[in-house]
Amino acid sequence: MSLNSIYLAGGIAALLLFGACAKQVKNDPKIAVAPAGTEAVAPDPNGVRLHQFLRDNGPVMERYDVSMQDGITIKSRSGKVYTIGRNSLIRPDGSPATGPITLYIKEVSTAAGMIFADKPTATSAGEPLESFGEFYVAAKQGSVDLKLRPDSGVRVQAPAKVNAERIPMWNGDTTVTMDLTGYNYVNQLITVSTPVSANKGVDWNQVTNPASAFALFNGANGTLNFRLDSLLTWVNCDRLMSNPNPKTTVLAYFASNFNPATRTSYGGEEPTMLFFKPAGINSVIKFYNLIFMPPAGFEGFLSYQNTIPVGQAGTFLAISSIGGQFYAEQKDVVIPAPPAGQNYVAFSFNPTPVTPAQLISLINSMNTK
Repeated sequence: MSLNSIYLAGGIAALLLFGACAKQVKNDPKIAVAPAGTEAVAPDPNGVRLHQFLRDNGPVMERYDVSMQDGITIKSRSGKVYTIGRNSLIRPDGSPATGPITLYIKEVSTAAGMIFADKPTATSAGEPLESFGEFYVAAKQGSVDLKLRPDSGVRVQAPAKVNAERIPMWNGDTTVTMDLTGYNYVNQLITVSTPVSANKGVDWNQVTNPASAFALFNGANGTLNFRLDSLLTWVNCDRLMSNPNPKTTVLAYFASNFNPATRTSYGGEEPTMLFFKPAGINSVIKFYNLIFMPPAGFEGFLSYQNTIPVGQAGTFLAISSIGGQFYAEQKDVVIPAPPAGQNYVAFSFNPTPVTPAQLISLINSMNTK
């Protein structure tokens, strides 16, 4: 029996409604869904601790209490401007939402933010993306979730330095993958009889609505201008990385401190994670495909097949949480061509104990890589 690429979208739980105007709300809640026909696996406490730590130290949810009588314009803490027109927000019955509302905005703009928020930049096919920002907007009136009227949107103006007239937009949300086939520690496709989870962080697919498919660059004021067509979902302003070099598959072996609970961490709270930051590019690639049936010393992750450019310089960050202790290793590399007769390249990791402050510092340092 082989089940490939079964995706279960995570739902969005209720947002917090307490605190003053522009209060920073840390959480971006999701509902974990176990694959149909399988017994739910209890969250690994090490994974829960690691992901809670990352969320607590990452990008915050900004809260704005406003009046919706004639539309609203809000400038976020980063200087991005959000505009919602009159009668653009509607209640579940389709009636316009007027009067007091609460608007929530969360932005991910840096490599460190992508790691803290577990929002890496790659398409659903594993192609690396260069990011100009990731955006999440929600609105409530009292306890009621609001939606956008079908023919309206949230207009966004984002300061940017771009050498292009337009940048593609991407929709995404958290997913969980169940797969019974995978590649082993020598990159051979094999099948096993036990379900395994793969935690992408987010799954990006290009926007198809012509009205919101691209962000347009305004050279006169140095801004990207685009439209968000929906609330309660992530939207990414990214372009595909243009590296013409041949592509290869990268395998990452953990010689030590790989938490085996990563294999059954449904819902995205895996206790061992691996990220790759291409040098000089605002992008983070998450390695989430697990090596199947590895012998001792070869547990770990692999990239999508033939998606990492040969010659690409960059930095890996390996993170683990085991027995209440955090482990990490940062490694600068240049991706080599595979050896003769081999269809992959491999790197080995040996994460060592770090304090919470040291882990925060390592993640923040990825911004300058």
